[in-house]
Amino acid sequence: MDKVDKEIMLIAQEECAEVVQAISKVFRFGMDESYNDRTNKQRLEEETGDLLCMIQLMMDKGLISESNVRYWSSQKRIKLETWSEVFSHA
Repeated sequence: MDKVDKEIMLIAQEECAEVVQAISKVFRFGMDESYNDRTNKQRLEEETGDLLCMIQLMMDKGLISESNVRYWSSQKRIKLETWSEVFSHA
């Protein structure tokens, strides 16, 4: 792994933490609560976009396989459909 690969993964790791923090703010204060003229929803969208960028860079650099990521994403969806209420329409 070269220096650029390490930097991409380090930034991806940081973005994961920032998404976690943004979600925590939503749970604590709500989606529509504002801080410095931006809502928690806007912050969550920004941090999620940053993370998606880093995931795409990892795929572009061949650090991870896009087809494998899509496969595991579909597997997670199947698990959620089975074991969670995310897709229930009660």
